[in-house]
Amino acid sequence: MTTLVTGATGNTGRHVVAELVRRGERVRALTRNPAAAEGRFPPGTELVTGTHTAPRELAGALDGVSRLHITVTAGLTEVGPELVRRAVDAGVRRITVVWGGGVGPVEQAVADSGVEWTRLEPQEFMSNTLTWIESIRAEGVVREPYDFPGALVHEADIGAVAAAALLDEGHAGRAYNLTGPEVLTSRERLAILSRAIGRDVTFVRITHRQAVDRLIADGVSRADAEYVVDWYASSSADSKTVVDTVERVTGRPARTFAEWVTEHTDRFKAPPRTTAGN
Repeated sequence: MTTLVTGATGNTGRHVVAELVRRGERVRALTRNPAAAEGRFPPGTELVTGTHTAPRELAGALDGVSRLHITVTAGLTEVGPELVRRAVDAGVRRITVVWGGGVGPVEQAVADSGVEWTRLEPQEFMSNTLTWIESIRAEGVVREPYDFPGALVHEADIGAVAAAALLDEGHAGRAYNLTGPEVLTSRERLAILSRAIGRDVTFVRITHRQAVDRLIADGVSRADAEYVVDWYASSSADSKTVVDTVERVTGRPARTFAEWVTEHTDRFKAPPRTTAGN
């Protein structure tokens, strides 16, 4: 059997691919640019050209596929139901979907598909911390509007749960809230990062509007920017409540933020200064 992973080069998709390959599954990774993705996946991964936001072009990618992993991203809301329909028509019989923060058209289409499905509802990704890299390396500062608590989840744990739901029995029709094993505020995350990189990092409060404008300047639509910042301003109880779903599904504890930091420490360190003439 073959599993197609959409969004394969994304923060969670690559972990889904890696876990499926580790478990001996035949994996087809969907990417807009297979040449650029070479070397990013375990040996044996089949790379196919395409994007989940253009489902009409995926007939070849879906050929022979019995399992499908979808990550709800920008641009999928309108065409996601068509992707699900085409996948089921092509013979897909099991689907996992990483939600976009709520049960929208894509998530509902999966639930109504008539095949086995599992919805993954991760809270904030630990990888969101990567947005701090530039300011930490350049200034030793992080600017955010809120010092909110969150039970951040490691992307590899999302991948492991997705793989279990795709390959194992007993997960059909379930919605899994996914968190890490601890609740941390932004300042507490920075303290862990500071110890890892050997440099104090300062937390600076900015306004809600400044945070929205910053995202817009980075190319995010105003609607999406306001949604993201509003989520931080009034995050749900689920986002700051630890649950043991990862351990129940995978048989091992969820990874800690400190473990995530260890994997990414070098990315937060400023490059060494060079002496003139060297």
